[in-house]
Amino acid sequence: MQTEYAQRRQHLMEKIGEGVAVFCSAPPAVNHNDVEYNYRQDSSFYYLTGFAEPDAVAVLAPNHPEHKFILFVRPRDRAAEVWAGHRAGVEGATEKYGADIAYPINELDEKLPQYLASSDPMYYHFGHNQKFNEKMIWHWQRLLQGYGKRGTGPRSISDANLLLATLRLRKSDRELEKIRQAIEISTVAHNQAFANTQPGMFEYQLQAQIENDFRRHGAVGPAYPSIVAAGANSCILHYVENNAQLQSGDLLLIDAGCCYDYYNADITRTYPINGKFTSEQRTLYELVLEAQLAAIAAVKPGNPTNAFHDAAVKTITQGLLDLGLLLGNLEELIEEEKYKPFFMHGTGHWLGMDVHDLGGFKMGETWQNFETGMLVTVEPGIYIAPDATAQEGQPEILDRWKGIGIRIEDDVLVTDGDSGHEVLTRGVPKSVAQLERV
Repeated sequence: MQTEYAQRRQHLMEKIGEGVAVFCSAPPAVNHNDVEYNYRQDSSFYYLTGFAEPDAVAVLAPNHPEHKFILFVRPRDRAAEVWAGHRAGVEGATEKYGADIAYPINELDEKLPQYLASSDPMYYHFGHNQKFNEKMIWHWQRLLQGYGKRGTGPRSISDANLLLATLRLRKSDRELEKIRQAIEISTVAHNQAFANTQPGMFEYQLQAQIENDFRRHGAVGPAYPSIVAAGANSCILHYVENNAQLQSGDLLLIDAGCCYDYYNADITRTYPINGKFTSEQRTLYELVLEAQLAAIAAVKPGNPTNAFHDAAVKTITQGLLDLGLLLGNLEELIEEEKYKPFFMHGTGHWLGMDVHDLGGFKMGETWQNFETGMLVTVEPGIYIAPDATAQEGQPEILDRWKGIGIRIEDDVLVTDGDSGHEVLTRGVPKSVAQLERV
């Protein structure tokens, strides 16, 4: 695996040119008082190094005559390691992780300027570690003040993640192995939850079963807070209380995926708690499924990345028109975004080491094209809250539609195959015939 990390660093250094890139490890996160969450390394830092410890800094300096890859790490400390586990130390940073040279982290301020002083620009992503953000600004300002004497050094700061996104968007075979494993585990959990669902249960019981399956099959745990939303709770996009009782006649929306060795799955299914859709539930469900299938069909190499959202929006808007939930001209309704009270989010996002993975869909005013190896979620939905009211110039929403929330989400890999894509999460059923048990 170290070979792949080295290849990633080499690819990034080719993009850096005359610059230097600095990456900071993720700060520990405090749960309460002095109790910390289990540590999870910053994705970009791990992507380039495979180094999972906190209090570390990685520097890529392609123009340095000797040191292209530098690590600053915690030194070995027997007493500290008794409490918190093994440290690689300076020796391990070079021997195990391939750094050309490593220093104790407390020497960062002394050693870092020698790698910055002859490079331009400085690449650094201003993330959640505000203290380190300020440290990087301080180093940059000091070097800038001496630029007139030296004639070298970083005159500007560019976002390192914008460079890295072009690499992380396309998944390697090894990355896809881990993603497929995360999806396989998540598929088992979703299918078991579906089999166990019955009226009278509580949302948290299904959440516990799902997350038990994650850990039981080797995942680190949930990739994000699991959503188990019954009835009207399904109209809350990021509902996480998961404490309501399941009622016969309601729908259940489960949005859950696991993290396996830093790679994530993201799956949503919606189905009737008692095994039978009502007429309104079935109508809206079939509309969302039609929109999702249209969006998935638009995921293929060469297609612009807005195509799958546009396909979902068009299908849903036309369906709402057909049902009398919207009135007007299809194109005008889309242009005026009259569909948004019913479908208010994007159709998907990149997926990988982060659930909302690095990279955007647009570069300036230009939409990117899908390319082989990219992985995107496809997740249209319709949500009609219990207190939904009509938009100006639009019909009143009848009570029979209210309190219904539906989302269907799959993880879709862009491929060179005939369809241009592979639905990696196809093992989780989603047709009406598969979801009804009566």
